[in-house]
Amino acid sequence: MGLALIIGVGAGLGAVVFRYLIVAITGLVTGRDDYSDAGRVASLHFPALGPWFLLLAPVLGGALYGPLVYRFAPEARGHGVPEVMAAVARNGGRIPARVAVVKSLASALCIGTGGSVGREGPIVQIGSALGSSIGQWLRVPDHRLRLMVACGAAGGISATFNAPIAGVFFGLEIILRRFTAEAFGITVISSVTANLIARALVGDDHILQLPAYSLGSAAQFPFYAVLGLVAGVVGWGFARVLYRIEDLCDALWRGPQWLRPAVGGLLLGAVLLALPQMYGVGYPVLEKGIAGGYVVGFLLILLLGKVVATSLTIGIGGSGGVFAPSLFIGGMLGTAFGDAANTAFPSLGISPGAFGLVGMAAVFAAASHAPIAAVLIVFELTGEYSVILPLMAAVVLATGLSHLISRDNIYTLKLLRRGIDIDADAGTDRAGDDGGPLYRLTVGEAMRPAPDPIRADHGLAELAVRLSSGRYGAVPVVAPDGSHLGFAVANELVDEADDRRDDVSAGDLARRLPELVPAMSLHDALSCLADHDATGLPVVERPGGPPIGWIDHRDVLMTSYRGTARPVDTATRS
Repeated sequence: MGLALIIGVGAGLGAVVFRYLIVAITGLVTGRDDYSDAGRVASLHFPALGPWFLLLAPVLGGALYGPLVYRFAPEARGHGVPEVMAAVARNGGRIPARVAVVKSLASALCIGTGGSVGREGPIVQIGSALGSSIGQWLRVPDHRLRLMVACGAAGGISATFNAPIAGVFFGLEIILRRFTAEAFGITVISSVTANLIARALVGDDHILQLPAYSLGSAAQFPFYAVLGLVAGVVGWGFARVLYRIEDLCDALWRGPQWLRPAVGGLLLGAVLLALPQMYGVGYPVLEKGIAGGYVVGFLLILLLGKVVATSLTIGIGGSGGVFAPSLFIGGMLGTAFGDAANTAFPSLGISPGAFGLVGMAAVFAAASHAPIAAVLIVFELTGEYSVILPLMAAVVLATGLSHLISRDNIYTLKLLRRGIDIDADAGTDRAGDDGGPLYRLTVGEAMRPAPDPIRADHGLAELAVRLSSGRYGAVPVVAPDGSHLGFAVANELVDEADDRRDDVSAGDLARRLPELVPAMSLHDALSCLADHDATGLPVVERPGGPPIGWIDHRDVLMTSYRGTARPVDTATRS
């Protein structure tokens, strides 16, 4: 309980500092606390640029946070929550302390310079890293360290959104993924403490200030049910588009990873120039949309724009959360649906704003598969109890439909793409109390030295010699300055040789392969290796970095065998 109090204080202070850091950077770039509702106007600090500063702001932000994340904490890239979930499920709750500092700076720079992402992912990672660091410093056992991580996440959500109840259930339902009396009590203490600290420093405010809405007649319930089903599809689709765009960015980018956010910032700037409402988190735009400030057509444009802008921000290597974008998308969807229903059935007295509130919770629930947190966080954000019945019904329908379409949510899908299945049962149902050698042993224990790299300007003949003399069917490719470009794969070399092309170099064949990390279990690695048994896969310390080792299915087999083999009793044998 004492640790929960300390973590709550730290999470509350961290949330306040992070909030003011975003406001300060946004003000420095745009001259406003929040630019999203200003329209396509010039920055007050750079009037000579006119609205064209929107094209340059993400480039400047990416040039600052890109090297920061790449050099000091690659875990800070992206939306943060999956990394915390993986740390709890696979690493005993251990998160490096530097993640809190780097995540704060990188996410504030990203959001302040136009990144269309949310604050919840960063603050969850910041609070969790703080809780983990305190627990590691005091050498608490793993099961309590995981509780400390959940406390940090709950405190961060509570202080950021003035939502202490939702903070508790976010920590339990999404981060810890289990409900016990001990975990509930500890996270409540942290959440309440963080909320009190934030209220003392910034006051008792709500992110959204909306008029009161009423439920109306029971005849409206079928419309809420339909909205829930539509939101289930939209939430599922948002998660898929997010990672499809990230895959596209991975496939197109060939330069160093630290430069990727700055170059990709040009694309994001173009989106902001076309739709400036996508600048930053966008709560004022969400509030105006739900309050009836936009027509149906523009609501749908804002919905699609947020999907693209958020996906692009994450895809180019930005740092920020997906919770706020989910609320934004849901708010636009629900309000547009309510407007259309009210036009078609005016006698029912439908309130489009009430549908907007329900849509917020339903889309987030569909994307995250966290219905309890979705209901509570929207209720606490808005303070609206009058729509709790349709809110609960729509959230359940949205979650159920999304789960029927796919068992993976927006957080676990990111981990599965790395070969980490935190839902896999590593207990007695599979291989005894310790989960067997595939769960117990790591990639770091099985990997072999990585192949020596080949320069990008070397030809096919030398590349063929290197591949034929190596153990694996791929070789790293580096630029003349030594920077890592990707990997040349043997089967692509055969295709080029069949075409009798003499002008092809190793650099032309360089492409990305899925990357493993040393701490990954062999069980998780196998799901990635299944599609790359001819080449094996690189082991890296940071995304996009040079390989520190290499592993294929033979390495997994031999390491697993050594992990289960028993020494021969020579006396019995003789």
